[in-house]
Amino acid sequence: MAARERREAKLEQALAARDPKDLRSPICCILGHVDTGKTKILDNIRRTNVQDGEAGGITQQIGATYIPASAVETRTEELRKGRQFDLKLPGLLVIDTPGHESFSNLRSRGSGLCDIAILVIDLMHGLEQQTIESINLLKMRKTPFIIAMNKVDRLYKWQTVANSPIQDAMARQEEYVRKEFEDRYNQVALQLNEQGLNVALYWKNRDPRSFISIVPTSAITGEGIPDLLQLVVKLTQSLMAERLMFVNNLESTVLEVKQIEGLGTTIDVVLVNGMLREGDTIVVCGLGGPIVTTIRALLTPQPMREIRVKGQYVHHKELRAAMGVKIAAHNLESAVAGTQLYVVGPDDDVEDLKDAVMEDMQDIFSSVDKTGEGVCVQASTLGSLEALLEFLRSDAVQIAVSSINIGPINKKDIMRANAMIERGHRKFGVILAFDVPVTREAASLAEQMGVRIFTADIIYHLFDQFTAYLKTVKEEEQEAAKLTAVFPCVLKILPTCIFNQKDPIILGVEVMEGIAKVGTPICVPSRQGGVDLGRIASLEKEHKSVDIAKKGDTVAMKIESTKPEEASRSYERHFDHTDELVSRITRKSINVLKDMFRDELSKDDWRLVIKLKKVFKID
Repeated sequence: MAARERREAKLEQALAARDPKDLRSPICCILGHVDTGKTKILDNIRRTNVQDGEAGGITQQIGATYIPASAVETRTEELRKGRQFDLKLPGLLVIDTPGHESFSNLRSRGSGLCDIAILVIDLMHGLEQQTIESINLLKMRKTPFIIAMNKVDRLYKWQTVANSPIQDAMARQEEYVRKEFEDRYNQVALQLNEQGLNVALYWKNRDPRSFISIVPTSAITGEGIPDLLQLVVKLTQSLMAERLMFVNNLESTVLEVKQIEGLGTTIDVVLVNGMLREGDTIVVCGLGGPIVTTIRALLTPQPMREIRVKGQYVHHKELRAAMGVKIAAHNLESAVAGTQLYVVGPDDDVEDLKDAVMEDMQDIFSSVDKTGEGVCVQASTLGSLEALLEFLRSDAVQIAVSSINIGPINKKDIMRANAMIERGHRKFGVILAFDVPVTREAASLAEQMGVRIFTADIIYHLFDQFTAYLKTVKEEEQEAAKLTAVFPCVLKILPTCIFNQKDPIILGVEVMEGIAKVGTPICVPSRQGGVDLGRIASLEKEHKSVDIAKKGDTVAMKIESTKPEEASRSYERHFDHTDELVSRITRKSINVLKDMFRDELSKDDWRLVIKLKKVFKID
C-alpha cells in the first residue's frame, strides 16, 4: 500500500507543477462508417506537405499520425489570410485506426485516450450503422467532437480549387450547387437531431459548447481540410487548456503488439503524458502474468518522404507526450494490447506495479465462469474483449461464456472449445473471434473436431452469425427429438367418420385440447391400464395434408401400429366413440418438451401436461 500511496503523491506533485504555457499535443481520433473517407482525410493532410517538399513537415506515426504545429500553420495560411493565429500547441496526434473499434478498445483509465474526435459523415449517404455506433460511443465517453461532412466534391457540377477554405469554395459554386448542398446538409442535420445532437455549420456556430460544429470537406480535393485543422486546434486549446497541460507523470497505452524483422516483438504505444527514455525499466500486462523488461530502442518512423523505406526507423534517446511510439524490448510476445504501460521509477516498488498492471486483466478474467457451459471468446485487445463480453452479457443477447483469450486462435483454443462438445453441449462448441486471425493448424483441427469458428470485426455481425447458428442447431435438435417429444392432446372421436377400424385405424376426430402432431403416440386411457393404439401417421384437414392440428380443428387421422400388440387393436372391440383419445406422455417426453419446445406450448398446453401426468401417474 505504501508504494501505491507514493505513486499517488507523485501524481499530485506532477499535477501541481503543471504550466498553462506548456501544453502537450491533443490526441484526436477519426471515426465514422466504412468508406466515408476517414483515412483519405489523413492522407490529404499528409500528402500536401510531402508535395510541398516539406520533409520535416509531418511524421507518420505508429497507428497514429503526428502533425507538427508548423504543418498546421502552413495548411491554414490561406484560411487565415495573413491574420495571426496564436498556436500554443506543439502539434496534433491523430489516431488513425480502422472504424470505431479503435476507440472502444483503447479504454485508457484516467485520461481516456481521446481528447477530441472527428466524426466523418458521407454527405451523399447520411448516417449509417457505424456512424450511429460511433455517436453512441462518443456520448458514452463524453468526448467532444466535430463533424467532417465529407465528399462535397460529389455534388453535381462542383467546381474544385484544391485545398481551398470551404467558405471560399462555396462562394465559387453556382446557385443550384449551393441549393443541392443545403438540401443534403439539412437531411443529415435532421438525422443528427434524431440522434439527440444539436448541429450547426462551424462558421454559423455561436455556441460550440452546446452545438456540434460541422465542417464540409472533400478528402480528394482538400477543400475544407484547412478549416478542419484550424477548428480542431482552436477548440482544443481554448476549451481544453487545462486537460492539455503537460504532466510529467507517465501515462501510456499499448495499441498493438507486432513482429518486426530485425527488432523481434515490439509494442506500439500511445504516450499520452510524461516521458519515455531508452533504458527505462517498464512493466506491461501479459497474458500469462506481468512482464518486466528494459526499453532497448524507442522508435518513430522516418519523416513522410522516407516512409516507404522499409524498416528505417528514427531512434530517440527520449520522447515526450503526446506521441505514437514503437518500443523494442525483450519478452514482449504475450503483451496485451489495450492495457497500461508503467515505468519503474527510483521510488517505485516493482511488485506494486505488477499488481497495478494486471488489474485490468483480473477484472475481466474473474467475471467468466470457467466451470459452466458457454462459448469461447477471443479478441485482439483487452478493450475489444471487454466490449464483446459486455455485449454478450446484455439483456437483449445473454450468451454464456466459458473461456476467454486475447490474440490469434491456436490449437489449444480449439481443444478448449472441443471440451464443450465432449461434455454434450454441441451448440457451445464454438469460438467467437473478434478481429483476430486464425492459424492454419487451428483451422484444420477445428474442421476435424467439428468446432465452429465465427470471425468478424463488428460485434453485431458476430452476434448475428452465432444466433443464426443457434437457430440451425435448435432446428436439428428438434428434428432429432421429434419422436421423443410428445405434445399433449385430447381428441374426441366423431362417430360418423370411421373410415377404417383396424390397423391402420382411420377416424375423424376433433381436437378438444392441446396440439395433435404427426408422430404423436395415441392411447385410450379410460380402458383397463390404458390401451396404446400406435402413432399418428398422417392428418388431413379439409382434404389437405397437415402436420399439426390445434384446439378446435376437425381432422381425419390415420394411426399406425409401432409395436406387435398394437397391430391387433380395432375400433369397437378395444374402444369406441365414447372414449377420449389422448397422447401417451412419459417423464422423458416431458423433459424433452421443456428443453427443446418450451416456446411452442401455451400455458393451457402446459396445464394439460400436468393433467395427463396425473392420468398416467407420472412423478
